[in-house]
Amino acid sequence: MAITPFSSLLIADVGVSMGDEGKGRLIPEVVRELQKLTGRKDAVGTVLKVNGGANSGHTVAGLKLNLLPGGVAEHDVPCLALGSGVVADPRKALWEALPLEKIGIPVLKRLLIDERCMVSDVTHRILDLAWEDYRVRILGQEPRGSTGRGITPAYVDEASQFQVQYWEFLGSREAYANRMEARLDRAERTVRHVCQLPAEVWPTLFEKLTQAELRANAGAIQSGVFTEAEFDFNRFCGKEPYTFNRAVVIETYWQAGRKLAACIGDVREHILGDLAAERRIVGEFGQAFWLDKRHGFAPNVTASHTFTAEIFQSAGIPVQRVHVMGCCKAYDTKVGTHTFLTKMEETHPLYRHLSKLEYGTSTGRQRMVGWCDLVEKADALRFGGYDDLVINKLDALSPHGEWKGGDLLLCTGYTDAAGKIYTGVPRDDSLRRTLKPIYATLPSWKEDISGIRSFSKLPKEAQRYIAFMAKEIVRLANRNEATTRLPNIRYVGVGPDPDQIIADIPATSELIKLA
Repeated sequence: MAITPFSSLLIADVGVSMGDEGKGRLIPEVVRELQKLTGRKDAVGTVLKVNGGANSGHTVAGLKLNLLPGGVAEHDVPCLALGSGVVADPRKALWEALPLEKIGIPVLKRLLIDERCMVSDVTHRILDLAWEDYRVRILGQEPRGSTGRGITPAYVDEASQFQVQYWEFLGSREAYANRMEARLDRAERTVRHVCQLPAEVWPTLFEKLTQAELRANAGAIQSGVFTEAEFDFNRFCGKEPYTFNRAVVIETYWQAGRKLAACIGDVREHILGDLAAERRIVGEFGQAFWLDKRHGFAPNVTASHTFTAEIFQSAGIPVQRVHVMGCCKAYDTKVGTHTFLTKMEETHPLYRHLSKLEYGTSTGRQRMVGWCDLVEKADALRFGGYDDLVINKLDALSPHGEWKGGDLLLCTGYTDAAGKIYTGVPRDDSLRRTLKPIYATLPSWKEDISGIRSFSKLPKEAQRYIAFMAKEIVRLANRNEATTRLPNIRYVGVGPDPDQIIADIPATSELIKLA
């Protein structure tokens, strides 16, 4: 069965849930499919990181990445780009790139950082921690569950017109130092007078960052690419409370930026060149539709726009046709303090099985696990739009350990205390928090499916699970309207490796009959 062709040279790889859907693992599959279709090794000219920063972890071909685009794993992709919508720490870029270079994966010669890409640094990370302390200690709220990578404070700089951008690493050190002096001053004053962080806590923030990066970069240290001193944030702490060692911060980040100088350029022109040469551009998004800063539920959102339209802003090109792949899991996960309407009981054997698999790539945090919420995915189709749906981790629902199989639940609506039924996600979060899920129940399958590569070879129960997801997403998204959004089910993931993909799924109209 032939895979439905991509309808545009621009391809967006987006999440339709709450993040962690396995978007990164799609990059190799898309690249290879397009190479086979076109007969060109450079069928994909650029993989573009569209939004976010080092908070958007993904695993691609066994490589754990945060900041770099997932196209790193595909040597035939000539350009790995960071768009102007990204906030990028230059030290983090080097921490990811240099270990990959050592094992033979070329990165820096393919890396293109847009001149308008925003520089994030230690000030943003300290502000991230200080604001979390303020939220809990001063306001008495729950912690937001930030990654601590400084993403929100970096985007705050953009909204406040205080951003530092990568083109500044191509100018004079004096001009850069003056900009950084102002940034350091703002951060010191904010932490002291607004966040009201206790003085004795100030140095502990730097030690917290140090320990986090030592853990995250243990492999690079063991391989000899870096020494432990590279990840010592204590050197950035000033002698007095609420002060940075400004000279060390400025010099360290200036040197990191200068090492990336050859990678800084105009992503806009490069993308237009790819389009003119009929090379595809894959836009890789961090987070997902329900974590968008405008369409999600604050404070459990990220600070960037996480869905399709942002590809044009970040790439800096005119609005045009884009082929959108919406990615989800066969079940749901969330982190932080999200309201999780479909969370499983923690005593459920499937919960215990899945929780062993679910840790954040960026933070190592344990994810909460829940039944598949089709209402959320349908609203992402109705209001965000996607051409393809990709369902990952179907294999994780197979019997394993204490999970022997049994009923699988899928949420097809919500109900309130009065019995009113909701077939869409309410925008009023105070209402949403009071709702209870309405479940459909499907039987699970009994065998391991991780070695299967054809839809027809899947157990009938697994086929029906996929078909039911497609049918209900279409029904809920269209609200019984005459015009029907009918996304194609492009891939079903049955394991983490690049080849553990089923790509011969029947047309959605046929799946609906099967359901």
